[in-house]
Amino acid sequence: MSINNYTTYMSKRINIILPDKTASVLDRVTTKGRRSEFISRAVLHFVETAGQEHLRARLKREAIANAERDLALAVEWFPLEEEIAKPQGIAKQRSAKPTRKRL
Repeated sequence: MSINNYTTYMSKRINIILPDKTASVLDRVTTKGRRSEFISRAVLHFVETAGQEHLRARLKREAIANAERDLALAVEWFPLEEEIAKPQGIAKQRSAKPTRKRL
């Protein structure tokens, strides 16, 4: 089921109790015949958004928690990467022969 394309394959009738303020807002933003669709889309949107926010917050916490470890690994491996990169550059320079134009 898509949030943007409301399609109902199977539906289930439920009875819910809403606070007066929530019911008033619902009456303002949708018609009585469209309440179920509106509530369904709102719930799906909320769950999707909350899931993304939860994942984003978790990734941020883990990145902060692992920042020192990641920096230590980068510092440890940087000289090795530099060492590997230098000979490749020299080898490419040596293999490049000057080209002469033939007349």
